Amino acid sequence: MATSHQASGIQAARLDAAGIAENFSDLHPAYDAHEAAVAADRCYFCYDAPCMTACPTSIDIPQFIREIQAGHAESAARTILEQNILGGMCARVCPTETLCEEACVRETAEGKPVEIGRLQRYATDTLMEKGEHPFTRAAASGKKVAVVGAGPAGLAAAHRLAMLGHDVVIYDAKSKAGGLNEFGIAAYKSTNDFAAREVEWLLQIGGITMDYGKKLGAELSLDALKADNDAVFLSIGLAGVNALRAPGEDKDGVRDAVEFIAELRQADDLTALPVGRNVVVIGGGMTAVDAAVQSKLLGAENVTIAYRRSRDDMGASRFEQDLAASKGVKLMFNVMPKAVHGNGSAAEIELEYTAVADGKVSGTGETVRLAADQVFKAIGQTLEGQPDALELEGRKIKVTETGRTSVAGVWAGGDCASGGEDLTVTAVAEGRDAAMDIHSSLMG
Repeated sequence: MATSHQASGIQAARLDAAGIAENFSDLHPAYDAHEAAVAADRCYFCYDAPCMTACPTSIDIPQFIREIQAGHAESAARTILEQNILGGMCARVCPTETLCEEACVRETAEGKPVEIGRLQRYATDTLMEKGEHPFTRAAASGKKVAVVGAGPAGLAAAHRLAMLGHDVVIYDAKSKAGGLNEFGIAAYKSTNDFAAREVEWLLQIGGITMDYGKKLGAELSLDALKADNDAVFLSIGLAGVNALRAPGEDKDGVRDAVEFIAELRQADDLTALPVGRNVVVIGGGMTAVDAAVQSKLLGAENVTIAYRRSRDDMGASRFEQDLAASKGVKLMFNVMPKAVHGNGSAAEIELEYTAVADGKVSGTGETVRLAADQVFKAIGQTLEGQPDALELEGRKIKVTETGRTSVAGVWAGGDCASGGEDLTVTAVAEGRDAAMDIHSSLMG
């Protein structure tokens, strides 16, 4: 494999260790106490708090900012964590620019919102650095719940259930918890192993057992989980990756963006991670931007995001698009992959220009070729390994507002479930709300 990598221009150590370290430093450096106080002073503490309505986990934003203003960062953290136990990670990765900060009255009036995300990080980091857990576990209920998937929805559900006194076992196919927080988010958004530290901190509630290397449909069956537990919560994410459906997709140098990001996130030495000279990422969501930006930060010379619809249709927010452009990534719109060319290894990608009519994308027949020794697929993920007994809605598990599936005693949430957007913060809300519904159901 290494020889074909070298021949195709995919190589490690394009930049030295110092260059890599600088490139992968924190995207939004943390506030110190004085900066947090100044930022908190800008809040109007609106009575109807549009920011709070815009937050999928309904954090009382004016309340926690008021607590920071009064010098009580730990109280502010508790206010956040009561609603969103992964408030620390959400402060880092949430697209606040299209959620709470977009709704901020300061944004409407001045074009510069209160920096809610950074204030949230300041509060949660202050509390977590003390090593304490702000919640205590209720008396044991004698009930046992299985959670399948240790991503944001599963962790949020498990924490809430454990806090209410239930015993929880979290099963995960990987050897480490965190889901996309650990394996799927750009390294410059979650530095210093934060995802793993947050999981460790969350588990301090007690009553949660981790069981790794167990996948639904392989080592785990839904029937057995139901038989052994009082309730089951599925947060299995979307493990499959859509195909390009273009000739040459099987060439060396063509791979899944999700896999690349996971490899990058788990790498001990980023200088040892190979990257192409000319990288093309197919897709328009956050994963596409994360893969493209990180390729550039690893030293790729030319990086292009090729998306089949217009800029306005991109799943990635305008902030993410601008971030990519600021790092030197080229954005191409209304193009789709036609073929990957090269002798064994990718050398070029042929893109066809598209037209969109009545929401449908079709090729125009006009094509363009780009040099591409590395092509990343970031064109959406699919559900994998869900039991036939579960009713689907589209390509996800059909659930009610509180996460109930078509099978009695089984709930689901996060990316695998129908409903909200595929965001960490939405997954946390769904896990928390399902846990409350499971609790009500178990306690009659």
